[in-house]
Amino acid sequence: MENEERNLEDRLETVTTLLERTLSWLEERQGVGEVERISATVEQTKREAELADKLAAAEREVAELKAAGTPSVLNSLRRTLPAATTEMLAKQGVGEGPIDVRTLDAALAGLSLEQRIAVKSQLLRAGAIA
Repeated sequence: MENEERNLEDRLETVTTLLERTLSWLEERQGVGEVERISATVEQTKREAELADKLAAAEREVAELKAAGTPSVLNSLRRTLPAATTEMLAKQGVGEGPIDVRTLDAALAGLSLEQRIAVKSQLLRAGAIA
């Protein structure tokens, strides 16, 4: 029993010594490698201020145009099909107004892939198909 108490005391003494060493090591390291908070300000140049003003003005103009309901540039473009495309579609029974996709595919069946793509892109630009 006395031997176990002695062994326990030795172990506690060893642990205490190690804790003291660790504590002193931590105290030494506390001042080393520590960085204080760094803060900086960036001054805005005259050019950046001008660009910020232009951006704000452009954003205001866009907001005003949206509020006024002004049609966009894309909506005001001329939307017509080339005469050859209109004629080819008329021969296949596809007339004015919105075009049904299945009817269009049937009408373009005799064309090559490149020609079908060209006709469909023209119709898309003209607003005839969505």
